Amino acid sequence: MADLLFGSPFRRLIWSSPILHDWSGAVPIPMDWIETPSSHIFKFNVPGFGRDDIKVQLEEGNIIHIRGESPASKEEQRQGKEVLSHLVERVKGDFSRRFELPENVRGDEIKAQVENGVLAIVVPKEPVPAKLKPRTIAVTSKL
Repeated sequence: MADLLFGSPFRRLIWSSPILHDWSGAVPIPMDWIETPSSHIFKFNVPGFGRDDIKVQLEEGNIIHIRGESPASKEEQRQGKEVLSHLVERVKGDFSRRFELPENVRGDEIKAQVENGVLAIVVPKEPVPAKLKPRTIAVTSKL
């Protein structure tokens, strides 16, 4: 019964903790993880961020590291202390997220796309687990 309730991928989420903590001070962003027969799809809300503001890297140990620098933060830094904010309700600032990929993925075919404020990372599956090599993944506007 426990295997039915806590089988894969739930076992990985609860016991092996694929979500790694990033102590850089950047805000963590929520993630959706969708699995299809051919790939894993990870989605993140990143409103206001363009492809040049987001970096996606595959690190050793099947770790994906996503980080972004807020365009609003860059603008405020350019203008210096001349800017006076009267009301700030929208979340702004840098974000960062690290998590472990499943073992059955093709790391050399990972694609990332940002469109309409959503970053989607598509990780194709592989029938046999492979050793992934660290690399930077280009973020595009269209997949």
